[in-house]
Amino acid sequence: MNAESHVYARVTRRFDASPERVFDAWLNPEMIGRWMFGPAIREEEVVKIAADARVGGTFSFVVRRQGVEIDHIGEYLEIDRPRRLVFTWAVAPDPIDSSRVMVDIVPQGSGCELTLTHQLAPDWADYRSRTEDAWTKMLDSLAATLG
Repeated sequence: MNAESHVYARVTRRFDASPERVFDAWLNPEMIGRWMFGPAIREEEVVKIAADARVGGTFSFVVRRQGVEIDHIGEYLEIDRPRRLVFTWAVAPDPIDSSRVMVDIVPQGSGCELTLTHQLAPDWADYRSRTEDAWTKMLDSLAATLG
């Protein structure tokens, strides 16, 4: 599949926190469980958050929604603290590299601006808006978590 056939969901958000704090929140399992998943985002329970935060390392974020366990999985492809984080994103049992997420953080004054680009397969084109809405909600939760 060539890059032109992908669909891109993109969101940008300003944070009143340092690039380092924002970046680190993406790799710390305890923090991930506070802003990316759980009751702050939707009706679900965090079951287990595990992250081997190194290039080539993998993660597994298990939540329970309506009695069903959902395992969000991926592999870290690029870690350039505090500027860029790239990882694959899927829901098990789909292949670990079903989609790709790129997080770019640029310092701005005393805070920073984060741009998240989620590269989806063409058959997910109808989910672009929904994907952007979900990431927007999570980034709002991250901002609230960081204070």
